[in-house]
Amino acid sequence: MKLWKKVSIGISSGVLVLILAVVSIGYALSAHISGVRLARAEASPQYRDGGFVNIEPQAPFELTWDYVQEQLFGDQQREPRWPLPVVMMEPGYLSIDAPTELRATWLGHSSVLVEMDGYRILTDPMLSERASPFQFFGPKRHHPPPLALEALENINAVVISHNHYDHLDEATIRHLAGQGTRFFVPLGVGAHLEGWDVPPDQIIELDWWQQEKLGDLTIVATPTRHYSGRGLFDFNAALWASWSILGPTSRVFYSGDTGYSKVFGEIGKRFGPFDLDIIKIGSYGPGQSWRDIHMTPEEAVQVHLDVGGKAMLPVHWATFNLALHDWDEPILRAATAAIEMNAILLTPKLGETVLADRPNTNDRWWEEVR
Repeated sequence: MKLWKKVSIGISSGVLVLILAVVSIGYALSAHISGVRLARAEASPQYRDGGFVNIEPQAPFELTWDYVQEQLFGDQQREPRWPLPVVMMEPGYLSIDAPTELRATWLGHSSVLVEMDGYRILTDPMLSERASPFQFFGPKRHHPPPLALEALENINAVVISHNHYDHLDEATIRHLAGQGTRFFVPLGVGAHLEGWDVPPDQIIELDWWQQEKLGDLTIVATPTRHYSGRGLFDFNAALWASWSILGPTSRVFYSGDTGYSKVFGEIGKRFGPFDLDIIKIGSYGPGQSWRDIHMTPEEAVQVHLDVGGKAMLPVHWATFNLALHDWDEPILRAATAAIEMNAILLTPKLGETVLADRPNTNDRWWEEVR
């Protein structure tokens, strides 16, 4: 009996230590918003009852046994069986002046190098090996970045859509911060950046419909339909956003992660038409609650039409295993929808640069990987 008591005490103590460790790590990873930053958040029309909300609420989340079974034992081909074709960018590509014509280079997932009107802008730059707080655990890249982190230079600005790990990467942010890059982020996200030693004067935090100048460019935080959270105690403590980048000769729209929403029609009315739309197509379903914050490929093409885009670059697929569908299902469905809806879809290989205002030859490279 005494032995059993000792074993019970030992197990209980171990469980308690584990719980304390998880809570401590969860607290450390959470966004700690206070002071002026918190006051700005609380003054936002999007902030209610201690957190940010969408204009159109999502359906309630239901964790069913079928979902758990599918997550653990589903037969989808969620990772490519063969290496993806990657066009490695030339060394020194970023050392020369940015071109004035509109170019886009997909670096993987939602990371795109946009060159327009003599400026270089990165969307949600994520060059780390894993989309996780730990580089020994979590979703791992299916392909190497087309550009090594140490070669990343001369970036004028970064736009961040929200603070999830596959969109806000500490290593990439720290690297760019030392070069004077400016970071355009939704309300509250600046708390993470300051914690990573980004100088405050390089952080521009905006609410929906607010804008800031970057030389000749105007960068606008536009609405989207998603959520945020990085630890155990910061669910929706920071805002999420799409971005409208307006230059003298070119206009670019970046959706970030989102469900379909009527707000995209309003964005198109205010700032469209856009020369290039960078729109997420992957990580949807199952269930309506998931679709409400991660739209389907067909809905993504509709967003492209809603904002008045001339050409659409699909992102948020092929880099990480984050959803219960085949790795290439998003592009298969988006390509079909684009034909049916008479939309121009750009499908470059990873690392391949496309010129948005010129005809591009689309290669269905994913079929070769199949």
